[in-house]
Amino acid sequence: MIPNAPEFFEQWPSVNGAMKARSPEIGKAFGQMFQALMKAGALTVKQKELIALGIGVAVRCEPCIYLHVEKSLHAGATSAQIMEAAGVAVMMGGGPVSTYAPVVAAALDHFEKQPQA
Repeated sequence: MIPNAPEFFEQWPSVNGAMKARSPEIGKAFGQMFQALMKAGALTVKQKELIALGIGVAVRCEPCIYLHVEKSLHAGATSAQIMEAAGVAVMMGGGPVSTYAPVVAAALDHFEKQPQA
């Protein structure tokens, strides 16, 4: 696996849109659950996104990693916090999970190269 964040973010809307076209109830149901659970509560949105990122790394879900790096940054996480969350996931998951830490770094590189809004 060679991480390619720009390619992922270029293709994801089309890939995800194709799934939603075939089964809109999947996207709708997941979207409602996501919105309900990922808003601020006892944990901040940033904390929840870092947890989601760590789980994405631990379960080796490349799309999860890319999307939750993006959401973590939007929620105010720093690159150091994001990499630390990835490190905790690696510690919990061991060697196989360590191969997904470069995906986190690639996602950060992608966003750090984007013009600031």
